[in-house]
Amino acid sequence: MSGAGYFRSDRSSLNMPFRGFLQQLPLCGEHGMAPIARRRCRAIAISALLLGSLQLSAEPAQPIDQPLKSDNTFAEEPITPIPEPPSIDPLKVKLGERLFGDPRLSHDNSRSCLSCHDVNTNGASTKRQDIGLDGSSLLLNTLTVFNATLNFRLGWEGKIRTVESDVKAALENPQIMGVSISELAEKLAAYPDMRRDFKAAYGGGPDAKNILDAIVSFERTLVTPDSKFDRWLTGDSASLSANELDGYRLFKSLGCVSCHQGVNIGGNLFERHGIFHPLASPKPEILRVPSLRNVATTPPYFHDGSAETLDDAVRKMGLAQLNSTLTDQQVKAIVAYLQTLTGKYRGAPVGASP
Repeated sequence: MSGAGYFRSDRSSLNMPFRGFLQQLPLCGEHGMAPIARRRCRAIAISALLLGSLQLSAEPAQPIDQPLKSDNTFAEEPITPIPEPPSIDPLKVKLGERLFGDPRLSHDNSRSCLSCHDVNTNGASTKRQDIGLDGSSLLLNTLTVFNATLNFRLGWEGKIRTVESDVKAALENPQIMGVSISELAEKLAAYPDMRRDFKAAYGGGPDAKNILDAIVSFERTLVTPDSKFDRWLTGDSASLSANELDGYRLFKSLGCVSCHQGVNIGGNLFERHGIFHPLASPKPEILRVPSLRNVATTPPYFHDGSAETLDDAVRKMGLAQLNSTLTDQQVKAIVAYLQTLTGKYRGAPVGASP
């Protein structure tokens, strides 16, 4: 396959609506490839074209165009706003929230889900790796629970397909909670308050099915709408500064958006890290792309927690994934844009006390 057709001598592609640009890309071996392979091919082409175009000039980024649709939402953007929390039985949500913070869910009553996923701050922790039940460090950095239910797969390696399976795996993992579902049901049923609350929400005592359902019901409410960027997406053109808009333009033109897009700005595909240069710990080689929602509140970064600041993470990603040494001005603008992705939980910005 020749790559010549992907490169242009002018910069017109940078101002083309994203969807229009995407439609003009040729499909690599279109009739002989599976859909996921064709999408992958397009993503590579996008990154290559945009990166090549960017390197033609060192001019400062100009504010991006902001065409409005008639329904007052921004057109042709590869990112969509976070939705409001779904409508779920409040008794189930309340019970799930109580379970989420209850140390009785761990085998030795020493920790709760909140121990590693603090929804009063960033939905994760500030540690490079959290500590397991045996006192050793967990293998991977803890991902935030905020907006996790919007991902197409769960966990850094994306091996888990449903929220229910993710909760069950965390409970049964000997390093995390160390308890079987059957043991937990028996344990909770010994407490009158738990029997009462499960009966109110489910019509019966705690069992494997309704324990998982209650926690999942709560986790589905952990979405964080109303970020500055989402307000811009829905028509508030004054919500972002010129520097923040320049950062978003760079985010697209550099090719970051080829992996970080959709409602969660990530979380919807797999990618190999260290494409051009090493990024972090070499294993696992392929990761589920993490969401960038609330990313300014969740240091340290990467699967091994090796990037302590957002500035450091942006520079390393530019080099490792795009083969681009970003300037200080570019990094500053991209970080400013990423800071606009902090949404609100229960009316307060993520990272602040509700």
